Amino acid sequence: MKRFLLLLILIFATWSLSAQSVGLVLSGGGAKGIAHIGVIRVLEENNIPIDYISGTSIGAIVGGLYAAGYTPDEMEELFRSDDFYFWSTGRIQEEYRYYFNQPEQDPSWIELRVEKQEDKLKLLPPTSIIPEKQMDFAFMELLASTNAACKNNFDSLMIPFFCIATDVYNNKPVVLRKGDLGEAIRASMTVPLYFKPIKINDTLLFDGGIVNNFPHDFMQKFHEPDIIIGHKVADDSKAPESDNVVAQIANMVMRPTNYKIPEEKGMLMETKFENVGLLDFQKFELINQMGTETAEQFIDSIKQRIERRVSPTELKRKRQEFNLQKPDLYFQNIQVEGVEDPMQRKFIIQSIKHRYNVVSLSSLKKEYFKLIADDHLRSIRPIAHYNRATGYFDLHLKVVPEKKFRVNIGGNISTKPINQGFASIDYRTYQGRAYTLSSNIYFGRFYSSFKVGGRIDFPTSLPFYLSGYSTLNRWDFFSSSSEPFFEDVRPPYIIQNDYNFRTEAGIPLGLHSKLYGNVIFANSDDEYYQTEKFRKEDEPDKTKFTAFVSRLGIENNSLNYKQFATEGEFNCISLNYITGKETHEPGTTSSTSISKEQNHRYFLGKASSLKYWDIGSKFTVGTQAEAVFSNKNHFQNYRSTLLAAPGYYPTPNSKTMFIENFHANNYLAGGLKLLWHFTSSLHLRVEGHGFVPLKEEQKNDDLTAFNNSKIFNRYYLQGMAAMVYHTGLGPISLSFNYYEKPNTKFYLSLNFGYTIFNKRGI
Repeated sequence: MKRFLLLLILIFATWSLSAQSVGLVLSGGGAKGIAHIGVIRVLEENNIPIDYISGTSIGAIVGGLYAAGYTPDEMEELFRSDDFYFWSTGRIQEEYRYYFNQPEQDPSWIELRVEKQEDKLKLLPPTSIIPEKQMDFAFMELLASTNAACKNNFDSLMIPFFCIATDVYNNKPVVLRKGDLGEAIRASMTVPLYFKPIKINDTLLFDGGIVNNFPHDFMQKFHEPDIIIGHKVADDSKAPESDNVVAQIANMVMRPTNYKIPEEKGMLMETKFENVGLLDFQKFELINQMGTETAEQFIDSIKQRIERRVSPTELKRKRQEFNLQKPDLYFQNIQVEGVEDPMQRKFIIQSIKHRYNVVSLSSLKKEYFKLIADDHLRSIRPIAHYNRATGYFDLHLKVVPEKKFRVNIGGNISTKPINQGFASIDYRTYQGRAYTLSSNIYFGRFYSSFKVGGRIDFPTSLPFYLSGYSTLNRWDFFSSSSEPFFEDVRPPYIIQNDYNFRTEAGIPLGLHSKLYGNVIFANSDDEYYQTEKFRKEDEPDKTKFTAFVSRLGIENNSLNYKQFATEGEFNCISLNYITGKETHEPGTTSSTSISKEQNHRYFLGKASSLKYWDIGSKFTVGTQAEAVFSNKNHFQNYRSTLLAAPGYYPTPNSKTMFIENFHANNYLAGGLKLLWHFTSSLHLRVEGHGFVPLKEEQKNDDLTAFNNSKIFNRYYLQGMAAMVYHTGLGPISLSFNYYEKPNTKFYLSLNFGYTIFNKRGI
């Protein structure tokens, strides 16, 4: 009898051990959470079962992907991929940058929205540093099929899963165990200031780490596993320094989290990091390796506590069975929420479906990024619901229209006398078609400008736009100074005033290109001295050119930044017909005292190209080329001829200078750019450029112009070496520039912002 009872006890004990259930809990911690993948890999390789999984923030991402059937290899591939880089930074991949809807470039840093509240206009700051549009689509793309497989019940995933978000209003944890898995993870990892919060069931949700960064308590409450394995990558809260505002805010917002797991309930692994920031995902290899090493240090203790094993064959079969339940992503019915205008709602739906009944994921993605390029739409959050009756997904688009008023602030801050401020205001409305009224102002010693106008976009089967802008520009070119950090106090030796009224019509040519036509009235008024040496009492020459311009052009643009780009390309070709009258009034440095007038009619063709190629992960090569050909006659003197001639400005610093050697009515120019990337935001670039006039304009003794009889007789060089850091507002650059010209050749400058101007008339 005793032997029989002993046998029963042994059988029961063996059954109890074999039935051990294991819950895995993953903490938040930003990029450091990549280490969770290494931990999961070690557990799998040692056949340790994972019966339940939960996480917060990055722990929710890794845990949710694993529960959805992704292997550690697949998760590693995802985190290493270019796609992850783009959706974690909010930047748009080159193949999805829709050029047609982009407004004219300006030097803005930050966008403020204007809203009427209680009969008062209020400026609303940006709600996030990182745009959410890329991320919202990514979560739908990654997990919509998983939602169909588990029928929106996270307990029916390959591994039961839940994650934690924070109710912003009530400041309490929200446990997400059902619904849309992508939205749940998106809510759990929405770090304040970095990402925009989302609403689920009318509750505004932020990062779960604010209230519970390690939900082992909820794991015990919901699943009661026999053993809890926890992995912590978050730093313990520390007293912030007096000048660290971000750390101070984080300490005020985030509650302390209890990471301790009672010994009888399980064990806690911790991976500690130094010099790994919240978004340092580029340090993937280091972080993942450290997570692996942590798990390997604990694996013997884990094996002693957990005797149950899951074979690789059994795990593979379980994953395959779950993944086979995932339907392919094809979309049929489309609903739009948040748009009042039925025409705009119809336009959004037709933009995605066109004439097709069913839309593939690749087609949807292309059209989605076209839509988010529309300035009239602030955001579009796609949610896919599987329709079991049709076998396709129904697409629900939560659209947030843009505020009617928008204010942009920007400019350039420099150690050279080219500082400028910038402000613009736009008014947008949609009434069957999209209307944008805009105005901007530049103010500074070197450059000032004012522009007002608008654009109408027609949402026809072939979209097109009509626009008109009135612009007043003024450039004051100061005499060159050899001092690198001090402004030159001498008066300007060239002042260019430009007024133009431009009308334009355009249609898209594919994703990156557009065909456009212009009719322009232009009036340029230049004041200049005809010699380099002049006195304050000297009177400048004045040349006025009033003209009408007809232009037809094609532009292609997929660059990732509007200044100091590192990928993509820009190509343009245009043909211009210009007719106008030149009026010259001589000054005291002129060789004549007689005012003259002259009519000009000429054609001008221009083509330019800029393209970047990646050479490995750290290096990029860029090539730039430009050509101008015209049958334009000379103006009344040499300097006015070059002032009215096209110029080659390949670098930001060159745009702030007038250098005669780089102006000609006919020329070829080009250059080579070498970029060395230290991080995704910091790079060193070295550029060298050459300029070759076809028949160089030269100066007669009487200060008039003539063309050299020899073709390509001379060439001129310029170059730049710059360290560039792209911030969320604009680039910071320390540049050293060289120009082949008389007098000063080298220039050193430190800049923050953009050297971008309103368009000239000619």
